[in-house]
Amino acid sequence: MKKYIQSTGYVLFVLITFFALAKSFMSYQNPFDIYENPLVWLALIGFILVVVLKEVVNQMAISRARELQNEKDGVVPEAPNAWLKKLLKSWTKAKDIEEEQEIILDHNYDGIKELDNSLPPWWVYMFYITIVFAVVYLIRFEIMGGDTPEMEYEKAVAQARMEVNKYKANSPDVFNIDDLKLLTDASDLKRGKAVFNLNCASCHLADGGGSIGPNLTDEYWILGGGIKNVFNTVYNGGRNGKGMIAWNKTLKAEDIAKVSSYVISLQGTTPAKAKAPQGEKWEEE
Repeated sequence: MKKYIQSTGYVLFVLITFFALAKSFMSYQNPFDIYENPLVWLALIGFILVVVLKEVVNQMAISRARELQNEKDGVVPEAPNAWLKKLLKSWTKAKDIEEEQEIILDHNYDGIKELDNSLPPWWVYMFYITIVFAVVYLIRFEIMGGDTPEMEYEKAVAQARMEVNKYKANSPDVFNIDDLKLLTDASDLKRGKAVFNLNCASCHLADGGGSIGPNLTDEYWILGGGIKNVFNTVYNGGRNGKGMIAWNKTLKAEDIAKVSSYVISLQGTTPAKAKAPQGEKWEEE
């Protein structure tokens, strides 16, 4: 009775788990994502473990029943792992201890004798493989000029740069600071002014005259003038420990380029309350 209950429970477990997994595979968009659906993986692992364990138990039971039947019939089975012992013996060709008298050499060093056992075939074959490998390596890298690890690295880096440049060329939305230029279009400056008023006017005032932050209308700059220096200052922030924060986590690179161009457009204007100059006078090269 107990056996039938166990078999019934096993069959029910397999069927229920199978249908639950099938349902999850059809319901979830990414059923194998362990972070989104860890229960799916737990159910799958549990299902596999139970099936494997059941098969192991069955094999053990069959093996035990066979042993009992052999004992009953008086059959002496072959020693376990006999095939493995035969395989190892064929791959060593070493004499057994009982046969060592046949290969003892006529050398005697204070009672220590020497055996003339042959080398294991696996060792000999591996030695031959090392010779073949050495010949191939010599021809490939020393005669035919094969790539060294450094050369392979340089080629991989060059290939990666080509792919990045190709991606940038085919993706107009990708911003490249190397191609940064001063924007003078009215729509760009209008967008830059809107960004400035929303994020920068609280420290520099709406007319750029400066308050907490420096005056943006004069010729003096703390971290350098010009579109690239201004962009870099807005993007990465001011001096360490003080000055403006980095805006690269808040603003898009395109908007930083536009607000930087707008800041430069404030040069030469007359604010209502101009803050004293800070930094050094900037002159375009």
